[in-house]
This record gives sequence, structure tokens and C-alpha cells, in this order.
Amino acid sequence: MSQPQPVSTPAVSKGKEINVFVLLFAVLAIAVALTYVLPAGEYSRVEVNGRSVVDPQSFQFVDSSPVKPLGLVNSIHTGMEEAAGIIFFVLIIGGTLGILTTTGAIEALIVTLSRKLKNQEKWLIPIMMFFFAMGGSLMGMAEETIPYIAVMIPLAVALGFDVITGAAIVLVGASVGFTSAIMNPFTVGVAQGIAELPTFSGAGFRIGVFAVMYLVSVGFVYRYAMKVKRDRSLGFFGGFEGTNADELLRSDVVLTTRHKWILICFLINFLVLAFGVIRYGWYITEIAGLFLLLGIVIGLIGRLSANTIVDSFMKGAAGLIAGALVIGVARAVVVVLNEGHVLDTILYYASAAIQAIPPAFTAVGMLVLQTVMSFIVPSGSGEAALTMPIMTPLADLVGVTRQTAVLAFQFGDGISNIFIPTSGYFMAGLALAGIPWSRWMKWILPLIVAQYAIAVVAVVVAQLIGYGPF
Repeated sequence: MSQPQPVSTPAVSKGKEINVFVLLFAVLAIAVALTYVLPAGEYSRVEVNGRSVVDPQSFQFVDSSPVKPLGLVNSIHTGMEEAAGIIFFVLIIGGTLGILTTTGAIEALIVTLSRKLKNQEKWLIPIMMFFFAMGGSLMGMAEETIPYIAVMIPLAVALGFDVITGAAIVLVGASVGFTSAIMNPFTVGVAQGIAELPTFSGAGFRIGVFAVMYLVSVGFVYRYAMKVKRDRSLGFFGGFEGTNADELLRSDVVLTTRHKWILICFLINFLVLAFGVIRYGWYITEIAGLFLLLGIVIGLIGRLSANTIVDSFMKGAAGLIAGALVIGVARAVVVVLNEGHVLDTILYYASAAIQAIPPAFTAVGMLVLQTVMSFIVPSGSGEAALTMPIMTPLADLVGVTRQTAVLAFQFGDGISNIFIPTSGYFMAGLALAGIPWSRWMKWILPLIVAQYAIAVVAVVVAQLIGYGPF
């Protein structure tokens, strides 16, 4: 997709990044080692209203069955097989987003809004952050938001703000959406599927969380931006000092009637999806089919040729192939722990350690654990695949609702997206903006603390009210 380029692009040194697959392979090796160290044990599973639930009184130690070294590499293929449904679900949605990008509708919407807000800068932050927050919350926009940093930064600087403000509109906005995850198929959709919850159930509570997170985050960014507008010495400009938005606003990109119809179809898609999930219990197969149909429809409306539609789909899917494979490799960890019969042992010892803690505070412990795991597995869907098979039965054992366990996962994954250095798209955004990670952390730390405080209150309230359906 062609993007308007800023007048000046800062030179950025490429930092050394930790590859998530290297980290996962290390975790996999540790999991194999645990099968030699921990005693093997098993819980019995029982069916309750069609759900597989751990019988908390049934744990017993069994004969040790450590996983052999060859089992380490074999588990990766097995993990991908077991997670195939979710993997292809992610790739299909990525392909549809690729077609949407090729139509130019999203780019035209961003540029059009930017033009309209040029002389009304006070509305830039809340409106654009809401746009990116909705994208993150409804369709899991993360990496897809990065190109728009190149649009938002010169506009923010030209309106009297700074580089951090422009980057924050995109990065913090998308993070708010990921954290609330009202209907994010990559996080809440995957996690609820593993927890055997109805897809996108409990959305009302998450909408409330979205509103609070959004208002707090907008207030934080807006307050900072206005300080910079009053005193530019307080801002960070890097290589964008002196940038203006003239080139952006003179761009020949316009929001055409065709683009409007494409965006309307995208909105209708989510309305149909919500109706199907609530009324007919649609799951990832039906949702994936709906997105595939959407891709074809918007491709035709955008007057893309059949070949271009296919090529755009493939390009969009290719952009998510790493994240999809992370799901399979993460699942391999669970495969190893299951084959070594130590997963239930871990659950047994963990539940024994926290059974005396009130359930509400146990949920907070889950939030802390998910935050720690996000450093190791920065992929939301990958983290869900790795942790939810453990968190789900643990929640059953200690009296925490499964929906609350999913909520704790969302918070641990979503908030971390705006500060952990292992998050690829986040670090790419900082590199594009030319913002040092240390400078960003110094600026955003108060917001991170505030968001975690909201998250703690939310999981405590969720458990107290029996946030469900179960």
C-alpha cells in the first residue's frame, strides 16, 4: 500500500532483537527437562454440560514417562497439528486484511480524517486513538497499524505536538483495543476457544473495560501533547523537527464512494459475525468462512482482478505466518508436558499453593503470570495457546471462573504490548518513529501503572460478580 512519506525520516540503528522462536525452543527444552525432574501425575476429566472439567479430587501420581530428546523436535509437528484449526483461522483473517489493505480504503480513511482535523488539533488524539483502539479490539490490528505511524507523526508535529504523541496515537490506541479485546479473534477468540467458552461471550464487561482504558489512555496522551504544544522544549522530535503536513494533505489519496462501500461491508461483517456467534453459536470455522467471504466481496467492490485478490490474500496471510507458527510451537510445549504427564503435576502443586488465597486475588496472580509470559511469548494468540490450557483447569481448581482467567490473559498480553522489548511490532514502531526504547519507557511508565491498576480492579470485580457464563 502506498503511504505518504514524512518530509524527514530519522536514521535509526537497528537494535538486536530476540527471536520468539528461539525463546520458545528454549521453553520447549525446559519443558522436556521438567519431565525428568517432576513426578508424573494425572487428574481425571469429567464432562459437565458438554465441557471437559478437571475433577479436583482425582489427582494421583503415576509412573514416570520422560520425553526423549527426539520427542522435543517431534512435538513441534504434533503441536502444529493440534493447533491447525487456530493456525488456519489466523491465516485466513490475515489474508482478508491483506485484500482490505490493497483496496486502499483504510489508507484513504486515515488521510481523510487527518485533513479534516488539521485545524482542529484537539480532536486528533481522541478520534484517531479511538479508530486504532477499535481496530485492535475488533480485528486484532497490531502489525497492520505500523505504516500509519509514518502518517501520524508528521501530522502531530505539524499541529504543534511531537513524535511521541504521533507514535502514541497509533501504538497506545491499538494496545487499548488489544487489552479490552471486545471481539479480537487473535486473543479473546483463541483464548475462549481453548477455555471452551462461547466465542466472544462476556463482551458487555469488556466494553466497560474498553471505555475506562480508552478514557485514561487518551487523557494521558492528551495531557502530554498539550504540555508540548505550550512548551516545545518538553517534547521529543528526533529527525522530524520542522516537519509539516503539507505533503500529506496535498496527497492525491481521497476517500471515494468505493472506499466507503468497502468500509460499510467491513462494518456489516462484524454485525453479522456478532449475530451468528450469539444466535447460532458460530466458532472459528464459521468466522473464518465469513472473513473469507468478506475478502472476496471487498475485492470485487474495490475492482481488483481475481489474480490481485489472490495475491493480496497471500501477502496478507504471509504477514501473519510467523504469528501462526508461534501458535503451533507454543502448543508443542503443552504436548511435551502432556506426554511426560507433568502438566497435571504442575497444576496440582500450583493449585495447592494458592488454594488458601481468596479467588479474587488468585485471578490477580494469573494476571501477573500472564504478564511474565508475554515477555517470553509476545504473540497474543501464541501466548493463549501456551497458557490457557494450563490456566483453564487451574481456574476450575481454585474457584476462578474461566471467563475471568481469559480476562487476566487479555490484560497480561494487551498492556505489555506497549513496553516489552520482545514485541516485534512495538519495537518496529519505535524504530520507524526514531524513539529510543528508554525514552519511551520513561514517558509511558505512569500510564502502564495506571492500566495495570485498572486491570487488577477489573479481575477482582470480575471474580466477585462471577463473570461468566462460567
